[in-house]
Amino acid sequence: MTLSLFDQFLSPALMGVPLAAAALALPWALFPRPTLRWVNNRLLTLQNWFFGQFAQQIFLPINIAGHKWAVLLTSLMLFLITLNTAGLLPYTFTPTTQLSMNMGFAVPLWLATVILGMRTQPTHSLGHLLPEGTPTLLIPVLIIIETISLFIRPLALGVRLTANLTAGHLLIQLVSTATSVLLMTMPVLAVLTATLLFLLTLLEVAVAMIQAYVFVLLLSLYLQENV
Repeated sequence: MTLSLFDQFLSPALMGVPLAAAALALPWALFPRPTLRWVNNRLLTLQNWFFGQFAQQIFLPINIAGHKWAVLLTSLMLFLITLNTAGLLPYTFTPTTQLSMNMGFAVPLWLATVILGMRTQPTHSLGHLLPEGTPTLLIPVLIIIETISLFIRPLALGVRLTANLTAGHLLIQLVSTATSVLLMTMPVLAVLTATLLFLLTLLEVAVAMIQAYVFVLLLSLYLQENV
């Protein structure tokens, strides 16, 4: 039973060829591309409005130097939202349940913000490691603690996204299994569990979107500290 629960997180393969690359390429095939026409269709207009609202919300507290990251972070959030929500469909694979992939997103982007801060304003960036007014005896301890907390940031980004999506998928599978088992023996209770499954699915759709937004929001906060 334990193995069957976690089999859904294995990378699918066809004739020995992993299909993770196909799953990663899927989001870019689902969204309309900009056209050269003066008047866009409704879907493209809605998409552009969403991008504009998101970029304005995320980059409002960031100065002009950090606005170069707008395209990167907006594309990343759209990519994560599509992967997370598409993974809730039956017989699909969610690449963002893999910790290695999420760390592959988190570590380079976090490291880029740190390197950017060290290049543009090294004094200010290093000043985060030691709060102002710290007693002399606590200086070495606080520097060690702040350094550890700095290097934990990418790990927290990857683990948060992985854990939330994995837990949601496991809950959906457990409740759906219970519904199918109770359907023949206890139909009334099966209706209740089916209702719970429907509500849980709606919750997981919201969690999939929120976690993608939180991932990008935290990266923008790290960027704000270093520009």
